Amino acid sequence: MYKTVITPRVSETDGVGHINNTVLPVWFEAGRNPIFSLFTPDHDFSRWKMVIVKTTLEFMKQIYFGQDVEIQITVKKIGNSSLELYEELYQQGILCARNSAVYVNYDLAKQAAERIPDHIRAALSAHLCKESAMEKEKLS
Repeated sequence: MYKTVITPRVSETDGVGHINNTVLPVWFEAGRNPIFSLFTPDHDFSRWKMVIVKTTLEFMKQIYFGQDVEIQITVKKIGNSSLELYEELYQQGILCARNSAVYVNYDLAKQAAERIPDHIRAALSAHLCKESAMEKEKLS
């Protein structure tokens, strides 16, 4: 599991007093930095590989300024050229949001998807999830 701690900023707080819902996709993306580094270690955007094709975000609890959040990311599925991530956001140990994101390993120069290399598959496989909180919840 990949984990990232984020400290909410005042500017991310909306007029209702909680973190604005437009902020969470950015935070989840920040949690993906270790995965981006697998595909493009030097972070050179001219050779960037990870293209997002789908994301599904579910809000469960409000999130507030003044308390760090933790993003937890697991790999749900590794396909030929794509991968699906399952992500959760916690504040004070409480699950506040969850997200799934699908990325394609993409060659910008060729404008085509390409197979995920074996060494990256191996690194991602170490973070495969067994059972997500969403699946556990469905069973309850």
